[in-house]
Amino acid sequence: MELMDEKYMREALQEADAALGEGEIPIGAIVTCRGRIVGRGHNMTERLHDPTAHAEMIAITAATEAVGGKYLNECTLYVTVEPCPMCAAALNWAQVGRIVYGAIDPRRGYTLFSPSLLHPKTEVEAGVLGDACSALIKDFFKDKRP
Repeated sequence: MELMDEKYMREALQEADAALGEGEIPIGAIVTCRGRIVGRGHNMTERLHDPTAHAEMIAITAATEAVGGKYLNECTLYVTVEPCPMCAAALNWAQVGRIVYGAIDPRRGYTLFSPSLLHPKTEVEAGVLGDACSALIKDFFKDKRP
């Protein structure tokens, strides 16, 4: 599972790079189901003028459309940064089966506020390609906030 997790996290990192290229906070997400990617997303809050247009939200919408239903219990979300409470709650409503994230978010991550925001059956794996995910975010904010 570890090699697959890294493979898919690299895909999420590509989404984060797309966000960076658009001047967005570089966070990317993908959703997999039964070995294939069914949803992709990256932050689009600036482009859409929408504070809810986080990478996870975009990926959830794409994935539910692809699978033809609102539940993603057989799916895995890969995201470069720990989901915020809003995204964690959305992942709960979608009943995502598994979440894999790279960098921990010590300021706005859901675990800081309430780990119980996720669905009780959701499995979580943290730290996959964490150094690469963390570096992308740190470099972005270092350039924004010298």
